[in-house]
Amino acid sequence: MEQRSRNLGFVKADMMNQLPEALILRILSFLPTKTVITTSVLSKQWRSLWKLVPNLEFDSEDYESEHHTFSENVCKVFLSHKAPVLESLHLKFRSHEVSPVDIGLWVGIAFAQHLRELVLHCLPQQERFTFPSSLCTCNTLETLKLKSFLVDIPSLVLMKSLRTLHLEFLEFTDDESICNLLSGCPILEDLVMDRTGTYDDVVTFTNSVPSLQRLWIRENSHGEGTRGYMINVPSLNFLEIEGLKGFDLCLNAPELVEAYLFDGSYIITEKFLGSLKAAKHLSLDLSPPLEITYPIGSIFYQLVSLEIGTGKAEWWNLLTVMLDNSPKLQVLKLIDEYLNFNKIYGLVCGKWNEPKCVPKCLLSHLETFAWTRYSWEREEEKEVATYILKNARLLKKATFSTNPIESKELNKLEKRRMMLNELDGVVRASNSCHLVFEFDSSYM
Repeated sequence: MEQRSRNLGFVKADMMNQLPEALILRILSFLPTKTVITTSVLSKQWRSLWKLVPNLEFDSEDYESEHHTFSENVCKVFLSHKAPVLESLHLKFRSHEVSPVDIGLWVGIAFAQHLRELVLHCLPQQERFTFPSSLCTCNTLETLKLKSFLVDIPSLVLMKSLRTLHLEFLEFTDDESICNLLSGCPILEDLVMDRTGTYDDVVTFTNSVPSLQRLWIRENSHGEGTRGYMINVPSLNFLEIEGLKGFDLCLNAPELVEAYLFDGSYIITEKFLGSLKAAKHLSLDLSPPLEITYPIGSIFYQLVSLEIGTGKAEWWNLLTVMLDNSPKLQVLKLIDEYLNFNKIYGLVCGKWNEPKCVPKCLLSHLETFAWTRYSWEREEEKEVATYILKNARLLKKATFSTNPIESKELNKLEKRRMMLNELDGVVRASNSCHLVFEFDSSYM
């Protein structure tokens, strides 16, 4: 039995040796560098193969028990590495384990090898690691991801090939640092900014990147109205923002197609809504206070799909504004993402006021209506659902998925059945509307 297992091992190793070298290198490129180096003991053919792998990945946690320091191990690899083109370099470390000189040396060598992707992750510690601004000059770099650094960029940089930039948990010394960084990326397409839990001296994030197409922003909830974002992105088609509570937001995105705004409190004015007027799809889940003023005229001429979160107070007021001002809306989805939270703490209810006139979209365009985790226990939700069914003339399908009933609440089954029967009995404006009831199992 032992001899058979040994023979099978030789057969598998021999099969690997028969693969084209390019394919072997491709397979090895998905592994951490430390693991790749261990393949050098497999055979004479593999002894130097790891040196040609076009991806290097180092995690200081993998070297904790080594006789050499993390820096020494990384330096040894760089001295032996011979790949003509370096596709990616990933470094994950603690601030006390390396110095800016080390980082500058390694990245400089990688730049000489025409590096295309650089990922630097400094594990959080009491003392911030300062990112060397000299590294922001590279003609071949296409992707840059920085995490948990202090960034001080006093002058303009140049990364003329950079298309993707991730800035996570960074602290910038001033407003100019972020401006100098973004201004040096003339063809940037994707930008991710995660600033949750960070505190710095930046008052206004100015983002003016003509080439930017997709933008993700995630903020903490500690804004006090003195900080904000000025976003001028004429080519942007996708936007996702989460957590801008108390922050000022000035947006210019005339080509916007999709926008997602979550967990923020905004003053919903004509100016704010106007910045989203080109969107075809909107998803809104906003927190009170929502100071809503009604825009003049129908401004969302392009909007065909709308999602609104129903898990926060005053959401129905936002729904009214959007229905009134989206004349071509075809798909409406209402989603309660906070079911468990609301079951424990309760949602502050209020009075929903029907629109003074039936919105144009209900009379001539709305075809699909879906309510995920419809709470049949709330009167205002029943009113909203009934209103849409009674007034949507072209509605083809209305789907309601209800929240689960726990075993200790079986007495509610009959009440839910009665409430759903009431919905089914609503006289619908559309004779072709198909009403569907589903049980949502995602929270079971």
